[in-house]
Amino acid sequence: MGYDRSRYEILSPAGNPDKLRAAVEYGADAVYLSGQSYGLRAFSDNFNEEEMKAGIAYAHGHGVKCYVTLNVMPTEEDLNGLEHAIKFVGNESGADAVLISDPGVFTMARTLCPDLEIHISTQASVTNSAACNFWASQGAKRIVLAREVSLDQIRKIRAAIPADVELECFIHGAMCVSYSGRCLLSNYFTGRRSNGGACAQPCRWGYYVVEEKRPDIPLPVEEDRRGTYIFGSRDICMIDHIPELVDAGINSFKIEGRIKGAYYAAAVTKVYREAVDLYCKDPDNYKVDPRWKVILDKVVHRDYDTGFFFDAPADDAKIDPDKSYNKPAFVVGVTEGFDAESGLCIVTQKNKLYKGDTLNVLMPEGYIAPVVVSELYDSKMNPVNDCPHPEMKFYMKAVSSVDGSAVELPPMTFLSRDGDKDFGIPAPN
Repeated sequence: MGYDRSRYEILSPAGNPDKLRAAVEYGADAVYLSGQSYGLRAFSDNFNEEEMKAGIAYAHGHGVKCYVTLNVMPTEEDLNGLEHAIKFVGNESGADAVLISDPGVFTMARTLCPDLEIHISTQASVTNSAACNFWASQGAKRIVLAREVSLDQIRKIRAAIPADVELECFIHGAMCVSYSGRCLLSNYFTGRRSNGGACAQPCRWGYYVVEEKRPDIPLPVEEDRRGTYIFGSRDICMIDHIPELVDAGINSFKIEGRIKGAYYAAAVTKVYREAVDLYCKDPDNYKVDPRWKVILDKVVHRDYDTGFFFDAPADDAKIDPDKSYNKPAFVVGVTEGFDAESGLCIVTQKNKLYKGDTLNVLMPEGYIAPVVVSELYDSKMNPVNDCPHPEMKFYMKAVSSVDGSAVELPPMTFLSRDGDKDFGIPAPN
């Protein structure tokens, strides 16, 4: 049987229950998440055991799979609680698969939970078909290829491995200066172990050189007056290259970003969901929708690039000369529902907003022009001019910025404004 090209998975980050819900509502086929230990994102909120069971049940109720990360490179001390973690994920959480990078953890999982599907993490640095075939022979179902692998190499790998071995690749989000994320800078500078999930991201810091007899006079290494950022990488964005990703034989398109917010999870998931669906519907006439790039420009990101899909590290190291992030949309609220009798949206506040504000709208399906907050009430239906309290519930009447007509916004709609530029999404053609 040949490689099945009928379905391509959108795999989204779920750093906590809110982010999981956002990814599910905005079109993910699957999400990846972590417990309180053994995943490589210790500074995401992550899930305790009850939250994990509830989150996975919620995702399954929407037809979405859940993969749990156990992909740290454990020290001897880390092994103490590992057996419990594996048994919980495999026997109690309801997870569809587990991501593993360490051979010892892999062996433990196969022994303790032989029916648990295993995916090999990008931390295992798989870059060739021989490694894929090795892990498949041990019982792995899927390989998350190293970020350093090019599209041409992926095509060759796909042709040299069994059709039922799945390939997963990061197609959007942050990269790492170290090979497949195996970095020790954080350990050296802060004592926080990168490969244990506690990376302090020192690759994003500015660096200077000093003369040994004048340590109090730091000098930048390059022309930038703020310093040099020789370790910082640009972010991956492959929205212009969906056909090439499909042609290479990738099964799962993975979005990086468990530490980033729910708005990021929703926005990026929505964009790639629409892109993949549009391509699958009519490959010959597929075109990139300009609205997708407007949305992707609003999420937290560094300057975008195509990673190493087209360029070898030796040819282009993908260094970002600026340590700052591009300014994202400023999320002010998330809708919870709509009261038909009053015509008011029920909203949870995320940042302060005012009556009369014009807000950008990101919703699970479709696009509309920005809306104006024409009426604003607190949770007791008292008229107010602003909503200053974090996480407060409020009611608002939203009207179209185009014609002033009342707008009903569905649950889980993100309302935002930009800090320094017009944020309107172009109207559909």
